[in-house]
Amino acid sequence: MNEQTLSQAIEELMVARNLRNMQLARAALQPDYYLRAARLLRDLRGSVIIGTGFPVTDTFETDGPVGAIALYDALQALGAEPIIACGPPLSDAIAADYRVLALTARDLDTARQQAIAELDRRKPGAVISIERPGLASDGRYYNMRGEDITARCSFFDPFITQATCPTIAIGDGGNEIGMGNIADAIATLDITASVTGCDELLVADVSNWGAYGLIAWLGKWAGRDLLGDISPLEILDYLSARGSVDGVTRENTLTEDGLEASEGMRVIQALRSLTGFVGD
Repeated sequence: MNEQTLSQAIEELMVARNLRNMQLARAALQPDYYLRAARLLRDLRGSVIIGTGFPVTDTFETDGPVGAIALYDALQALGAEPIIACGPPLSDAIAADYRVLALTARDLDTARQQAIAELDRRKPGAVISIERPGLASDGRYYNMRGEDITARCSFFDPFITQATCPTIAIGDGGNEIGMGNIADAIATLDITASVTGCDELLVADVSNWGAYGLIAWLGKWAGRDLLGDISPLEILDYLSARGSVDGVTRENTLTEDGLEASEGMRVIQALRSLTGFVGD
C-alpha cells in the first residue's frame, strides 16, 4: 500500500477502541497526520526533546512514559540524541538510565525562561509531547476528572510554544498539549480542554500507542523492525518499580489506562504487520 493508505490505516488502528472519543478528534484532523509527523523525525541525528509525565496523586502515570521510553530507544538506535523532559518524581526515577531534562519551574514565566534557554542550548531537531497536561484557557491544568492539578504539574507547554523546530504532540483525551489544534471539535467533550497547540497532533486511544505509530514509520523507512524490540510489559515493570500508577485505577499495576500490557502488544503486532515485518 502507498504511504497515504498506510498512514490512514495506522490512524484508524490508533482510535479503533474509541475509549475517550478520539474518533471525534481524528475526524477533525487532516488525514495522513501520522505520516506527516513521522517525516519530521526522519533522519534526525541531533537532539530531540521528548516531554512526558502526567501527575496522578503524588506520583506519575504509566501512560506517556512507556511511549516516551520506547521512542527514546528507537530514535537513539537511529542515531539521534533524545532526552526526556519531565518533572519530579519521574525525572528522579529515570535519571540513572536516560538523559533527562528536569522540569522544575513552578510558574509559567519561569518555565518560559527555562524553555527558551534550553531550546537555545540544545537546538533540538524536534520537540515531542507524549501525554503531557496542556494548559487550559484559564492557565491551569486539569485531569480527566476535572480536578485542578496545577500544583503538581511541571510546565512543558513553553517548550512547544517557544520552539523554532517542528513540534509533535500525542494525546488521548483532550486535556493534553496539542489539543488546542482541534479546540472546536472537542468542545463537546466532558473535559476541561487544553488550548496549547503544536505543528502535528496525533491522537490515540492510549497515548503510548501513538509513540508506537511513529516508531512504525521510522522502522519502515530504516528497514529495521524497531517495534520488535519493544516490550510494554518490561517498561511497565521498570516504571512500576519506581512508583508509577495506572492513570485510571490509580494503582501500582503493570497496566496503562486500565488496560493490560497485552493490549499494547496487540497494537505493536498490528503495526508490525502493516509495515511488513510480520505476516498477517
